[in-house]
Amino acid sequence: MNGHVENMHFKQSIATLLSFLLLMGVHSTRTVGASRNPACKTSLQRTFRLAKLVQFEASNVFKTYKESQGEGSEFLCKAPVNNIPDPNIHGLEASERISSIYTQLQSFIPHLKRVYEQQKDLQLPSSPLLSKLLGVSDKSWDLTLTINDFYCHAFPNLPPLEPAGGPTTLPPPLNVFQQKVYGCVVLKTYKEFLTNVSKEFKSFKGKVCRRRMRKNAMF
Repeated sequence: MNGHVENMHFKQSIATLLSFLLLMGVHSTRTVGASRNPACKTSLQRTFRLAKLVQFEASNVFKTYKESQGEGSEFLCKAPVNNIPDPNIHGLEASERISSIYTQLQSFIPHLKRVYEQQKDLQLPSSPLLSKLLGVSDKSWDLTLTINDFYCHAFPNLPPLEPAGGPTTLPPPLNVFQQKVYGCVVLKTYKEFLTNVSKEFKSFKGKVCRRRMRKNAMF
């Protein structure tokens, strides 16, 4: 009788152990499956590379802009200009900061186009500044699309990113000196913003996609 009881206890222990190992196997499969999801990581890498490229080109166009404005260009960016988007990124959570980047980036693009329109009247058609301004504007728009794609992969359960609310406030007609000041401040501020954006996306590496992976692994 005692041997029969011991045999039953042994079988129950084996069954419990097998159930536990099976449960761990399912959990591990889910974790591995999540960690092997390449979409989030690939999108983040693509977004970071493009952000660095736009940052480089924005720095280059800012330098070219100052060189093309003649004497006193160093003082142009020191004058105050209203209604320029903030170069700082806001929010506590990663999703909030990405949303802030997305919205502010959209707000900068109309200012870049206005600078191009103003400089088109002040520069020769062959001026390298004009082509560089167009290039930065185009790549900035591409960056908004790439950021939106990354956000969708990183936070599929959150509401989608919203476009910038309302029209961007652009300056009224300006004289030549005011146009030079406006363009200098816009490009300088945009360069600072993109530096912050690049640092932000670099900090997301190994964190944002991993954070979502942990949540998936728990369920």
